[in-house]
Formats: sequence, structure tokens, C-alpha cells
Amino acid sequence: MILREALQSATQTLRTAGIADASVEAELLLGHVLGISRTQLYTEPERSLTSVEAEHLWRLVRRRLDHEPAAYILGRCEFYGIDFYIDYHTFIPRPETELLVEKAVELAQRISHREEQITIADIGTGCGAIAVSLALALPQAKIYATDVSASALQVAEMNCRRHGVNSQVELLLGNLLEQLPQPVDMIVANLPYIKDCEFKDLSPEIRKFEPTMALAGGEDGLDKIQQMLEQMPGKLSYGACFLLEIGQGQGGMVTSLIKSYFPQASIELISDLGGIERVVKVGL
Repeated sequence: MILREALQSATQTLRTAGIADASVEAELLLGHVLGISRTQLYTEPERSLTSVEAEHLWRLVRRRLDHEPAAYILGRCEFYGIDFYIDYHTFIPRPETELLVEKAVELAQRISHREEQITIADIGTGCGAIAVSLALALPQAKIYATDVSASALQVAEMNCRRHGVNSQVELLLGNLLEQLPQPVDMIVANLPYIKDCEFKDLSPEIRKFEPTMALAGGEDGLDKIQQMLEQMPGKLSYGACFLLEIGQGQGGMVTSLIKSYFPQASIELISDLGGIERVVKVGL
């Protein structure tokens, strides 16, 4: 089998099974098997696959047909233009979370004009995608990254080392803000916000493979956000701020919840490119 035929066959197999973006996913799987770039897939169409390579490709295709996410199959995903190692212990970073990082960087750059160093806490860091992205964008920042999962923190540590920010990012095992060693200037958090009643409607890729603890937000989806708000006294510097990612339709509820803890807070809801309120920016 030559490369062009393998790509066409994998694409058609995935498409027939209802896999979204089948051609892109086939490119990822075949490129991974051959260790070549997407460009090379199309510049070397007559390249022959060995029997070992062909079998490897179809093993990966079968895994994808079982709805295993490509990020877990490949052991990697791209976020904020950065390549991250991923495994089953961590939630797969989503493109919409890049808005949270973008707004955090903008806000931190404004704050850092007043102070030499800014301290940031990434709460529920998972694979470390947010913490590493912030560290690379803000080399003068000190970043604490917390998670309740020791396995997730091992993945985050690998990503910190991979991108050379392990001295800038301090990983902390614990529940939300409990382990922060000092008050911070900014908190950034993408906490679980899926409602209990919504789990049955999630795709098999999410339900079967991603860690439930990284998704489950309780009855109204706000359990973890409320727990974090309860822990905030003593964890924030004077004039601090925080940013949260929220789910679709949660803007009003989250705003009311924040106001119940911080009546004087200034709150801004920021929409993503799809017009969905995605990030809550709070100034104290």
C-alpha cells in the first residue's frame, strides 16, 4: 500500500463511522505512524508503507473507531500554539480555553507595569497547559499550578520540563487554593463545570475516556467554582483579580455567585468567537 491509498482508506473508514473531521484525523494518525509532517503526506504520495507501518496505522484507526480521542492515541495535543504531552490522567485542553490564557496574559502585562514580578495561580492545572502557556508568555511571572491529582501533576511536570519552565512554575498537590504558599496577584482557573444532568449527552470520546473528576461540576455545574470562592480569603493580594472559564449559559449564575462572596467586585463576561460567554474576569 502506498501513502496516498493509506490516507484515502483511513479517511473513508473514519468518515463512514461518523468521526468528525475524518480527513484531519487520518492525517494525524498516518503522520504519527510514519513520523512525518502533514506537508510530507502530500509531497510523498507514492511512498510505500511497510507491513509493520500499515498494521500500526490500522491499530490506531481501530482505537479511534472506538471513540478514543486522537490526543490520547498520539500522546500529544496542541494548545495556544504549544505542543503538550497528554495521557488519560488529564483532561484534553480545548481551543476555547485559549481565550482564558489570552485574557490572563493581557491582564498580567498591565499589572506587571506596576510591579516587577506578578504571581499567578493556575487552579486545576491538569496537564499544565495553562500554566506553561502563561510562563512562556510572561517570563517574569511566578506561577503556582495546583491539582488534586498526583498523576495529573506528573504530566504537568513533564510539560514544564519539556518547555523549560520548571523553575518558573511550582506544582502543588492539593484541593484548589489550599496549598498556595502566599497570596497571589491573579488566579486563573478552568474548573469542572459540566452539570450532572449533562453527562449523558456528552460524546463517547468524553464519557468513556476523559477523567470524570476533571469534568464533573455537580448539580448546577458550579460546585468547584463555589469551593474556590470559599477558599479565597487570605489567598489574594490587595487589588488582585481572577479569571474563570465557564460553560454555555452559566454567566448569570456565576456572576450572582461571585457577587455573594465579593459584593464590590467588578465583573466582566467575555464571549468567545462563537458568541458564547466563556470567560469571567473579576477585579477585587
